Amino acid sequence: MIDADTLRSWLDYDPDTGVFTWRVKRGGAAKIGTVAGCRRDNGYRVISLYDRLYREHRLVWLYVHGVWPSDEIDHINGARDDNRINNLREATRKQNSANRRKLNGDLPKGVTKHRGKFRAQIRIQGRVKHLGVYDTPEQAHAAYCEVAQKEFGAYHRAG
Repeated sequence: MIDADTLRSWLDYDPDTGVFTWRVKRGGAAKIGTVAGCRRDNGYRVISLYDRLYREHRLVWLYVHGVWPSDEIDHINGARDDNRINNLREATRKQNSANRRKLNGDLPKGVTKHRGKFRAQIRIQGRVKHLGVYDTPEQAHAAYCEVAQKEFGAYHRAG
């Protein structure tokens, strides 16, 4: 695994843009000053160093703090390719999961249709907790947000 000094000798990092550029010439398109790495299909950026792929957000943490993150790294705004240091924070799996965006559907996060009404529910420690059935999706979402804020704090994402 690469260390901070070696990383800094190979790459420059711009904290305002979240972009790594090469400090050294490598084969192919990797020339001094060019953007390092690429965006994967899952949205994360990766960089190959010593025949190993590293997720860029983890390299940012190492570059800035000098140590590998102790757990996961959460993208505060949910954009997996936004690797500005002020958009990254250490998180547990629970906290990182709480910050996930709703992936599909027309209803707000934490809301499902239920017999002509709207059910609010939340997943806490792997278990689904039902929060009640409401007349409108907005009421159900408000119930979800109240519990999510208490449970996940700053890591809670409403939508």
